[in-house]
Amino acid sequence: MKVDGSCHCGEITFEAEVEPGTTSLCHCRDCQVLSGTPFRANIRAAAGSFRLLTGTPREYVKTAASRAKRVQAFCGTCGASVYACNADEPRIYNLRVGTLRQSHDLGRPAREIWTKGRMPWIPHLDDLPEFEGQP
Repeated sequence: MKVDGSCHCGEITFEAEVEPGTTSLCHCRDCQVLSGTPFRANIRAAAGSFRLLTGTPREYVKTAASRAKRVQAFCGTCGASVYACNADEPRIYNLRVGTLRQSHDLGRPAREIWTKGRMPWIPHLDDLPEFEGQP
């Protein structure tokens, strides 16, 4: 499915191909802090299908506990988070579902990850696979 999206102010725009029904809800502490929310919804796009149309995102490189370096890309004007990818060799872009114009067409999420960090008041979603860490 072809999707397009933008940051809040519209300075950064992009397009990509994604597979509906593959959204992940991430409850890790990094996603909580970087988004300011109790979890973040992401959908994967192959690097070959991802294309920036306008603007240049600011980038912050986060080193995970695993020592993997992840680029966190966001708009330097409005601060909206746009995507994350491997810093060394991006093969997959984790797009922020809220930035996509087609977000309502992506279907039900496929899984919840890093659930050991889930806020205690967030309910479990029935029949959704859960992983305490990265599957």
